[in-house]
Amino acid sequence: MIRLAYLCVDPGVPVFGSKGASVHVQEIIRSWRSLGAEVTVYCTRPGTDIPADLTDVPVVVHRIPKGDGAAREQAQAAAAAELAARAIVDGATAVYERYSLFSDALARITSALDVPGFLEVNAPLIDEQRIHRSLEDEAGALTVLQRQVAAASRTVCVSEPVAVWVKERVANEHEAKVLVVPNGVNVDRIRPTAEAAGIPTVVFVGTLKPWHGVETLIRAKAVASTDWALRIVGDGPEGQHLRELAVAHGAEVEFTGAVTPELIPAALAGCALAAAPYPEMEDASDQYFSPLKIYEYCAAGLPVVASRVGQVPSIIDDGVTGLLVAPSDPGALAAAIDDLAGAPLARSAMSNAARSLASDHHSWDGVLARITEGILS
Repeated sequence: MIRLAYLCVDPGVPVFGSKGASVHVQEIIRSWRSLGAEVTVYCTRPGTDIPADLTDVPVVVHRIPKGDGAAREQAQAAAAAELAARAIVDGATAVYERYSLFSDALARITSALDVPGFLEVNAPLIDEQRIHRSLEDEAGALTVLQRQVAAASRTVCVSEPVAVWVKERVANEHEAKVLVVPNGVNVDRIRPTAEAAGIPTVVFVGTLKPWHGVETLIRAKAVASTDWALRIVGDGPEGQHLRELAVAHGAEVEFTGAVTPELIPAALAGCALAAAPYPEMEDASDQYFSPLKIYEYCAAGLPVVASRVGQVPSIIDDGVTGLLVAPSDPGALAAAIDDLAGAPLARSAMSNAARSLASDHHSWDGVLARITEGILS
């Protein structure tokens, strides 16, 4: 029996929340449990939206007090040490940690218990913190990253740019342990449904922030030449602005607000196609993400109209599982959606191809199998 310590010391990621990061955490936990592992979660922010199938997961919490600057960074390090100490006492036989700034929990546990450890890196957090927030002890953050990678049996990155970022910051001897494994989707929870009667519905799912490009999607709806409905699932800082933009442009848009992960299948049900209108970025290195929403769209059998940026072209086969368009171009986005909205046979073929892509190559169980291959097997 594997007794897995799953660690998430990042106070910005609620384990049981509706953010994409929260979905990722929950799905990896489910896949470990499907292997027969006994999972205990060690975190700083548990969240409150606990799915029914995860209510029995033990959760050890060490909360980080609110604050900024050096004090908060030190509090994260202290939380990591405390959570690691608890996992050591509990007797974990394997460790899986979502990379967090200033957490060396994996290194502490693997050293004390001599067990395998898996470090999951989703973003270049040091760069993000320095550029978008504040980072007092960058040297300390880098030292912790190096310690974690050195201790891990395998470091798993969600995209090649993230893997390059890690490799550039660790000793050459550890580069061979860095593996690229893109995100996945729960293909049992999200399944294709029949399109609803009437005009085709285009859906977007995600937090309403500028880097998701929803403004471009609303502008595309306003200039569309065919009739299709637009459903935006999610909320966030841009929510009010986007609602006002839709009204100003006379674009009829259904805003559902934020929904919990277990309601995503219902939000996708009946839709005809999906949009991932990521904007053009000034710095191409910012496009390191492995978009959960696209895998979810594919699992639901939805053709995806997406921007040709970052990792997206490596997921969507243009003309097979969806259409790729220039980013930040409402006219191009509208034209592509118009084409598919008026082509039910093409949508049907793309639907089957998208579902096959998700089920054959991107299930969460398959993701975890690639992560642990050769170490637990």
